[in-house]
Amino acid sequence: MTLEQEIDCCDGKSSSDIGGIYDRHKDHHGFTAKLIELSQNAEYQTAATWLLKRHLESDGKLAANEIKKLFKTLPTLESWESKLHVLQCIPFMPIGRSQKKDVEAFLRLCLSDSNKFVRAWAYNGFYELACQHSEYKEEAKLFFKMAMKDEAPSVKARIRNIKFIGTEDI
Repeated sequence: MTLEQEIDCCDGKSSSDIGGIYDRHKDHHGFTAKLIELSQNAEYQTAATWLLKRHLESDGKLAANEIKKLFKTLPTLESWESKLHVLQCIPFMPIGRSQKKDVEAFLRLCLSDSNKFVRAWAYNGFYELACQHSEYKEEAKLFFKMAMKDEAPSVKARIRNIKFIGTEDI
């Protein structure tokens, strides 16, 4: 079965089912390029971004051109799950100078998302952006300070985790 066919057959609720898809396709030539392509399609993007996240968390890599392409697709992400998955991928991907504006725009949008998990990981994304591009350091610190006053407890917990990692890095 093709990757698309397997995703179509998967209900998206079972991590073992989608994990099986990953195990069966991870070694196929062009796997990550296909995931990035599928992430642009609303029908497949939640599963494709989950698979991409799994790949990166399993010490998989993306080529520089794949990272650039993924960052260009950020405005096409529709579901909160796909946004969350990509936000959780950011620590595994360098943000090049030519991509930082795309990433910044996505992060700003996610900071106002109705889903608290998306917001929490958007703060983490700003941390990563600030670590890689110093012009965002002061703004990231300000975002954290404001969030610790106004955000949901789960978002505050994520920010405390970032601070534990060491916002002195930014």
